[in-house]
Amino acid sequence: MSLSHTALILVDMQNDFLHPDGAYGRGGVASDMIAALPAKLKPVADAMRKADGWVVSTHFTLVPGKGGEPFIDPHLCKLRPFLRKGDFAPGSFGHALIDELAPADLSVEKIAYSAFYQSRLDWMLRKADITDLIFGGIVTNGGVSTTVRDAHVHGYKCTVLSDGCAAFDEKAHEVSLEALKSVADIGSIADQMEAWITV
Repeated sequence: MSLSHTALILVDMQNDFLHPDGAYGRGGVASDMIAALPAKLKPVADAMRKADGWVVSTHFTLVPGKGGEPFIDPHLCKLRPFLRKGDFAPGSFGHALIDELAPADLSVEKIAYSAFYQSRLDWMLRKADITDLIFGGIVTNGGVSTTVRDAHVHGYKCTVLSDGCAAFDEKAHEVSLEALKSVADIGSIADQMEAWITV
């Protein structure tokens, strides 16, 4: 089965979020649900590649200004006061896709929750003739849900892996999945792989 028009969108599966040496690890912000995602998503990414599909990674980015000091929105400063110069910087270890899921066929920097906002994601997807998007990553109630909604508005067919994304709070994860049912198909990794991938 060919999935040449389908992409697995790995939302913000970056070292600064997930690796012990990343920004969030340094700041003591962690979640068992999020930590479990790499092992869950690796078989999906591998199967997608085998079926001639695309693996696309989005990368939350803190754009460096003068002297490398990052532009950080006030709400994020309040929420994550440990963020500092070098975190989520383009080209850095922290900014990169985690090794377990690399490499991505396409990567896009994002500066807000949605990976479509002021980015070239839509342009890249259309150049690659991608019409169907399957989402996994973090966080369900932030980058995942906002990007899924924007993808729907842009005309893509969207599927969200219910156990392939996670949040820092289980209730927020579940509520977000329920709310996304109006714009996306929701299904488990096992069910989706059985439906659209011949391993």
